[in-house]
Amino acid sequence: MANLQKISLQETVGGKDVILGTGTLAKQAGGAVTIQLGDTIVFSAATCAENAKEVHFVPLTSDYRERAYAAGRVPGGFFKREMRPRDKETLTSRLVDRPIRPLFPEGWNHETSIQSIVVSCDLVNDPDVLAITGASAALMLSDAPFNGPVGGVRICRVKDAWVLFPTWEERAEAELELIVAGKKDALLMVEGSAHEVTEEVFAEALEIAQAEINKLCAMQVELVKRSEAAGRKVERYVVEPPAIPAAVLEFVKGKAVGPIKAFLRAKLDKHGLDGKIDEMKDAIKKEVEEREKTDPSFKDGLKWVSKIIENILYDESRVLTLVDRVRPDGRGFEEIRPIEIMMKPFERLHGSVVFQRGQTQAFCSTTLGTPGDMQIMDVIEGEYKERFMLHYNFPAFSVGEVRPERGPGRREIGHGALARRSLAVLLPAEEEFPYTLRIVSEIWESNGSSSMASICGGSLSLFDAGVPMKAACAGIAMGLVLEGGKYAVLTDIAGIEDHNGDMDFKVAGTRNGITGFQMDMKIEGLSISIMKEALAQAKRGRLFILDKMDAVLPEPRKELSQFAPRLFRLQIPTDKIGALIGPGGKNIRRLIDTYGVQVDVEDDGSVFIAGVDPVGCQQAKAEVEALTLEAEVGKIYKGHVVSIKEFGAFIEIFPGKEGLLHVSQIDVKRVNKVEDVLKIGDEVEVKCLEVDPTGKIRLSRKAVLSPGSENDSPGPRRDGPPREAAGGRGGRDRGPRR
Repeated sequence: MANLQKISLQETVGGKDVILGTGTLAKQAGGAVTIQLGDTIVFSAATCAENAKEVHFVPLTSDYRERAYAAGRVPGGFFKREMRPRDKETLTSRLVDRPIRPLFPEGWNHETSIQSIVVSCDLVNDPDVLAITGASAALMLSDAPFNGPVGGVRICRVKDAWVLFPTWEERAEAELELIVAGKKDALLMVEGSAHEVTEEVFAEALEIAQAEINKLCAMQVELVKRSEAAGRKVERYVVEPPAIPAAVLEFVKGKAVGPIKAFLRAKLDKHGLDGKIDEMKDAIKKEVEEREKTDPSFKDGLKWVSKIIENILYDESRVLTLVDRVRPDGRGFEEIRPIEIMMKPFERLHGSVVFQRGQTQAFCSTTLGTPGDMQIMDVIEGEYKERFMLHYNFPAFSVGEVRPERGPGRREIGHGALARRSLAVLLPAEEEFPYTLRIVSEIWESNGSSSMASICGGSLSLFDAGVPMKAACAGIAMGLVLEGGKYAVLTDIAGIEDHNGDMDFKVAGTRNGITGFQMDMKIEGLSISIMKEALAQAKRGRLFILDKMDAVLPEPRKELSQFAPRLFRLQIPTDKIGALIGPGGKNIRRLIDTYGVQVDVEDDGSVFIAGVDPVGCQQAKAEVEALTLEAEVGKIYKGHVVSIKEFGAFIEIFPGKEGLLHVSQIDVKRVNKVEDVLKIGDEVEVKCLEVDPTGKIRLSRKAVLSPGSENDSPGPRRDGPPREAAGGRGGRDRGPRR
């Protein structure tokens, strides 16, 4: 690595060496760097388009990709190349975007691209968090008007010790895991999960993380200095504030300020306020359009009307909060919107609930599946199976809009991931409750905090499905208005407070502590003292919501839904898996067809039998047990004649397992012809005389009729499983042939 880049810096961050370099690779990009931890390396490049676009937002695109070659793997699936981004790549792209986007000036309208590619992965250090610092460093070297730098770290608490940049193994043992991004002495983003940790532990993690972030920021400043000293000087774009015609600005203000103040104090709901604002916009646009025809100072004024009105709404809503100490809907700063809960709206679902808070409504359903329903995840560190899924959907009708559904976007994937990790730590162990679990949250109304409604509804739907969770979980979204030394922390923010505020801080947890969190800043940083205040306020709100949830369903239901599958788990020796499956899957298919069940067999010998009919499940379970039984010398079994040969009969002593009853062992008296005594289908009692090293079984009926007779091997009597429990024949394991 030292020879890979012309300019290379190394810093100890959290006790580990981080290397940042530039000057050799991708020199035509606006800025390009490599960032390394161990043998994990992320390459990041940032580029700005030369021409501006007519947009009123920052046209920033962040893409993170994990190449399979980085870990010495070939991609799975039919197409042996990387295709659409996996969920982890989408979530990491958001991690990079969220702390960086607020640091571009208003009016920046050149398309800006940040691309982060994992080019080496040592399977010890996760590359995702490195991409935050790498993207910031690339922007610092580019001509973008970026007010960085930004650093990102992952911090875990493992066995009461803080670990920075933990390995995958350490993360598996952590009671708290955070990704924190920020500028020097100011936080910009926090995201993670925990096993019910206290607010004090959470705040301590932020303080430790901030000190290490400062080192990463200093590295980037030094990297820019060395790059410039080496002759690479970049002239940054200068962004001028939008040039709104003064005459238009004054005219619209004169028309809009008074009505907007009145609207904000009228305690209107979302649709009421939006309707009033839209109606006013239309009226003012018509007046401006008429003035454009005769007054040159109003030229192109029509395109600025909406922007001016939105700015007025932004300013006046903040004055209302900071000066008048009032919220747009009239609530107090810690007051939560009315909560309504409808349990089991649809009887056939395994677990379901409609959770409504104000004008945000989430319908959440829980489905219990079998181990075969687990999601196979193909990530850079390899494949694994995911037992718990939470999918969040945000249809257009939830906000009164019309647009086709094109599948989940980054926002839907991100909100679903936040809700999932908040609930995942509370699920029972797989050994205790081996079901695969899927929650779907459908947002049917939205006016802020829909991801937190998904957590509340998801928790209740799990309770309704009878999942023995450790505790109920609730989520609350906190907001902040900060300006001129004044600030207000708001509980349960609505849409307008999210849009016009400076922070969106989501906290989920139980009565005992925090389980999930996500914070995004729209300003350049937040002090930890304000964060601590927000955490304490969020806890009070969370406990209030948990009281409401407990009043409806205080604990998981004791019984599963009649429509949920019954799941039984057995453990068989691994060398019996083949016998259970049968040739070409014959035995498994017969079990499925006969009893109407689903059978999943794991490599470790775990067998899962699932079906809606409990009787069928029990019968299938008994047959699986029988299929994997071993004959024991000296024991007596009740079997059936399945075939007759000249030299004897083959007896099925339990499903799929046959032994040879030689003609000399059929009776105490001489038998000349097998058919004289036995016919196919006869039920007979036989004793196991021998099981040879190849598994072939020698049986005796004579030893049962006359204990102690020739070739008898004495031993305790034991009947095999009854025919009605064992079911039909399976594949054969025949005895010797002559």
